[in-house]
Amino acid sequence: MFGLIARGSRVARIALLVPLICLLVSGCGVNDIPTYEEQAKAKWSEVLNQYQRRSDLIPNLVETVKGFAQQERGVLEAVTTARASATAVKVDAATITDPETFKKFQDAQAQLSGALGRLLAVSERYPDLKSNQNFLALQSQLEGTENRIAVARRDYIEAVRVYNTELSTFPGRIWAMLLYSKNKPMEAFTIDETAKQVPQVKF
Repeated sequence: MFGLIARGSRVARIALLVPLICLLVSGCGVNDIPTYEEQAKAKWSEVLNQYQRRSDLIPNLVETVKGFAQQERGVLEAVTTARASATAVKVDAATITDPETFKKFQDAQAQLSGALGRLLAVSERYPDLKSNQNFLALQSQLEGTENRIAVARRDYIEAVRVYNTELSTFPGRIWAMLLYSKNKPMEAFTIDETAKQVPQVKF
């Protein structure tokens, strides 16, 4: 009889201790690494969305410029080639932990930014192009997209900083060794943001 009571009280204590231990463990940051990882991946997806938005604008922009400035063939071809190179780099969620692929993506996007800057600068030599409503609309959309890219990159860089810091500092380092040994630090953009922005063209 006493054995059953003792066994019953032991089960009751265990039933009370398990949720308490789970609560303490969750409060010690055991879930921080996967949480920060998912946040960084979400920010990375937004970066990709904005770069894709820019890429989608380029064919219409090139065609519009071509209609007014066919002699600028070299500039038009450079933009088309840079866009093809940028979209040829295959990226996914694993890219952010692969330094080589991440650098290829970053370099390709930087080349495309430079080519777009030269394309927009060409418009200064063509008054008819500068006043074309379609060109003005596309140019405005492109500038807006560049701003969104800058914001998305900034948010991604901050999310990666938080995640990488958690992996390398206490108590995150302990949890990384015990539970998340496969998690790797993520890559962040290293090219200066001002070098990647399309030059503003005032009309």
